[in-house]
Amino acid sequence: MSKDLASEAGLRPVNHLAIIMDGNGRWATNRGWPRLVGHRRGAERVREIVKAAPDLGIKWLTLYAFSTENWKRSTEEVLGLMAIFARYIEREAERLSKAGVRMRFIGERGRLDPKLQRMMAGIEARTANCDRLNLTVAVNYGGRDEILRAVKKIAEDAASGVLDPQHLTEGAFADRLDTGGLPDPDLVIRTSGETRTSNFLPWQAAYAEYEFTGTLWPDFTAEELAGIVARFGNRERRFGGVLK
Repeated sequence: MSKDLASEAGLRPVNHLAIIMDGNGRWATNRGWPRLVGHRRGAERVREIVKAAPDLGIKWLTLYAFSTENWKRSTEEVLGLMAIFARYIEREAERLSKAGVRMRFIGERGRLDPKLQRMMAGIEARTANCDRLNLTVAVNYGGRDEILRAVKKIAEDAASGVLDPQHLTEGAFADRLDTGGLPDPDLVIRTSGETRTSNFLPWQAAYAEYEFTGTLWPDFTAEELAGIVARFGNRERRFGGVLK
């Protein structure tokens, strides 16, 4: 359903959708396969959802790919995930550019392999002028870590006289987050049946609607996404006010 069709149907469009992509490992384990097979299938699902998003009226799409806590996983799985990220960037760069998809990354990059960091910067530069869909991927991201880094920036600016703490606003704080310049998400989806937010966009999603689905990420289809977006369109969002 396009944004125009959603409007005609009287549905509220989803401008910014954020997804916690969960369940890759369980999807593979349930089939007796290595967990990395599930992660590779999950990357294929990303391609489908990215392709479908603009036709559903979604302008901004943010995906939780690797958290600061995911380093606790086995070395084999972590290295495999990093290889999948690199392969995705390498294979999708031209496709995303031609499709009008701008790709960006949030999270602390310093711990990532320098080659991967260069690849991330490369695809960001290549797609910088694309505007059909804004795709943001969270890699080595944690909401508390992001907020702490923002607070450190504010402390440094205050100490140097760039910022008067008494004049600090929500907007000024938000600008120092990794997502500075991005709109807050309207809707957050988590797959796999878990009902935790898992340290994902805690500041930005303060007023977002949430949808938890039992579908494992490799099985999450564009059709299911369309159904969730339609349900969101019928929700009443008051933001603390009262409907008239």
